[in-house]
Amino acid sequence: MTKTIILPLFFLCSLVSFAHGAEELGSYLRTFDYAERIEMKISSKEFIKLFTEGKAQLIDIRFKEEYEAWHMAIARNIPINELPGRLSELDKSKVIVTACPHKDRAIMARTYLATLGYSTKYLKDGLIGLAENLRGDNAKDFILQTAR
Repeated sequence: MTKTIILPLFFLCSLVSFAHGAEELGSYLRTFDYAERIEMKISSKEFIKLFTEGKAQLIDIRFKEEYEAWHMAIARNIPINELPGRLSELDKSKVIVTACPHKDRAIMARTYLATLGYSTKYLKDGLIGLAENLRGDNAKDFILQTAR
């Protein structure tokens, strides 16, 4: 008897939650324009500057297995499928920069965060581009700048 009542109630709550999320996304998309298209992206060089100034946080949204295989030490790993439950780990005083190697999941995560009102961008050259910008002398300079 209890299952008969709880399961339909759970299903109804899920539908309401989904509809609310779709409404937030619809609202975001209705205001999306060319300026937002430009503003939603950040290059590795721009990110490095913001990060060294303490104004950005890097969120690697890849799955744990991918992150464990290789990662950037400056990134916090919050897999995209865990992001809704781990929002408290984001620093709202900084620009949240989402990243993955090829940008597909980073764009999804960034869009989700934007619908929630976060100041967010995605790394347009991906983690591969960031790695390229933080090698050799650039890596040394970056470490010295962030150690201050």
